[in-house]
Amino acid sequence: MVEWIAEQNPVVQALLGTLFTWGLTALGAAVVFMTKTMNQRLMDGMLGFAGGVMIAASYWSLLAPAIEMAEQDPLPAWLPATVGFLLGGAFLSGVDKLLPHLHPNASMMEAEGIHPQRRKRSTLLVLAITLHNIPEGLAIGVAFGAVASGFPSASITGAIALSIGIGIQNFPEGAAVSLPLRRDGLSRRKSFFYGQLSGMVEPIAAVGGVLAVLVMEPLLPFALSFAAGAMVFVVAEEVIPGSQENGHKDLASLCLMLGFTIMMILDVALG
Repeated sequence: MVEWIAEQNPVVQALLGTLFTWGLTALGAAVVFMTKTMNQRLMDGMLGFAGGVMIAASYWSLLAPAIEMAEQDPLPAWLPATVGFLLGGAFLSGVDKLLPHLHPNASMMEAEGIHPQRRKRSTLLVLAITLHNIPEGLAIGVAFGAVASGFPSASITGAIALSIGIGIQNFPEGAAVSLPLRRDGLSRRKSFFYGQLSGMVEPIAAVGGVLAVLVMEPLLPFALSFAAGAMVFVVAEEVIPGSQENGHKDLASLCLMLGFTIMMILDVALG
C-alpha cells in the first residue's frame, strides 16, 4: 500500500491523505445517528494518542526535513526552522482570538462565550472546528510535497503517518460538531452534514500546500516549519487540554506517549 501511494503524483498523495482525514471526520460526525453521547474515556485516549503522533510528526516529518534543507543555504540552518515554526504558532494564536475558543473533544461542551441564539452558535461552532483543520491539511500537503521535492529526510512513511495521526484526532472533532448541534435542536441529518463539513477544508489546504511547495521550493523550509508550528500549537492549546479535562489524565498521557513512540518507530525504521 505504501509503495502504491509512493508512486502517485504528490497532489494525488495529498488528496488521498486528506480524504482519509475527512472520512474520519465524517465517521465521527455519524455518531450523532447512534447516540447522544460518546464514551468519554475512549475519546480522551484517542485524543491523547493523536496528540503524540502529531507532536512526533511535527519534528520527524516537518522540522527535521526543514533543517536539513536549510543546510544547503548560506543562512544558518536553524533560522528558517525557527522563523517558520514561531510564525506558525503565532498565526494560529492570532486566529484563535478571532473565533470562539473550542476544545476538540467539546463533549460535549459548548464553545465559550457563544451567542445564545442557536443559529449563531451553530455557525461559530462549525467555524471554530474548521479553522483548526486548515493547518492540518496544510501540514499533510507540505509533507507530501517535500517528499516529491526529493529531500532525503522527508519520507513517504512519515507523511502517511502524519495523515493517520490527524485522521484519528479528526474523529472526535466530527462528533464535537454534530452532537452539540443535535442537542441544539437540529435534525440528525443536518447535524451530520455540518459535522463532516468541518473536515472539507483539509483536502483544499493540502493541495494548496503541495502546489506551493513545488512552485516555491526555496520557501520549503519555512513552509514545513510553519506547518510544524501550527500543529504543535493545536496540540498544546487544544488536543492535550481536551484529552485531560474530563479526569482521564493518566490515560491520555500514556496514550500520548504511545502515539509518539509509534510515530517515531514508523518514521525512523521505515522512513
